[in-house]
Amino acid sequence: MPRVAAIDCGTNSIRLLVAEVTPRHDGTVDLRDLHREMRIVRLGQGVDATGRLAPEALERTRAALADYTIAARRKGVEKIRMVATSATRDASNRDEFFAMTRETLGVEAEVISGDEEARLSFTGAVGEQDPDDGPFVVVDIGGGSTELVLGTWDGRRAEVLAAKSVDIGCVRLTERALKGDPPTAAEIAQARALVEGVLAEAFDVVDVAKARTWIGVAGTVTTLSAVAQGLVEYDSERTHLSKLSHADLDRLADDLLAADHATRAANPVIHPGRVDVIGGGAVIVQALADGLAARGGPDQLVVSEHDILDGIALALT
Repeated sequence: MPRVAAIDCGTNSIRLLVAEVTPRHDGTVDLRDLHREMRIVRLGQGVDATGRLAPEALERTRAALADYTIAARRKGVEKIRMVATSATRDASNRDEFFAMTRETLGVEAEVISGDEEARLSFTGAVGEQDPDDGPFVVVDIGGGSTELVLGTWDGRRAEVLAAKSVDIGCVRLTERALKGDPPTAAEIAQARALVEGVLAEAFDVVDVAKARTWIGVAGTVTTLSAVAQGLVEYDSERTHLSKLSHADLDRLADDLLAADHATRAANPVIHPGRVDVIGGGAVIVQALADGLAARGGPDQLVVSEHDILDGIALALT
């Protein structure tokens, strides 16, 4: 069976999926994971303040991409696609990034729009869902942006009804507002007000009251699930399709914001590269839960390990 590779380079992390494509009788395809990997490279380090990608951030990303290139070749990949999202959209020196990725990977990286990012995330997230549980609202909390997508899934094809990407993510929020260790009450209040204001733009476009199921993707929500379950080591089989209530999200946000860096770092399921921004991510998820509840949307979060990477891979078939 043909093999494809998808690379997602975001503000905080760079991730790889190598998958085998299996055609179905109805003309659609299944993806079988051969390899998934994530590294925290913090490409968006300081971009919000300087408007530029830092040299050390570019080098961290290059090193990870070089290893991913080797892994894809060893797996016999026939097609590869790399997409870059929020950090590179905002950087004045993004040509340096493109030259580096072209030299390292051998193909052009694509800077996708927030709307395209939303569509790919939605497609990847709903593939295992029962169509009768739709419409679905999918949220993707990244380092620099957050996407909300409303759509349906008929078991073979996803249809996006509305989507909005807004410029707030766990890295951007932390750099703007959560500077203390732990952050002060005033900083937390500022962060929550900032998030609510930015998310209002998304809620104006995406009518979450039409959704029956709320799905969250990417590292913030999967980490929150692992913390909530008290796992002693990260286990994607335990986090995938787990559920978090509104009360769970409130408690997680309060606990993470009250903890200092050392306390968060001691938790074995919080990746070292996520320790300093998981509190900011929790604020965003908590604000999403509040916003959905206030607008008549679903109040329970379904956590998915399948996301934009799966959408990118499906787009290659």
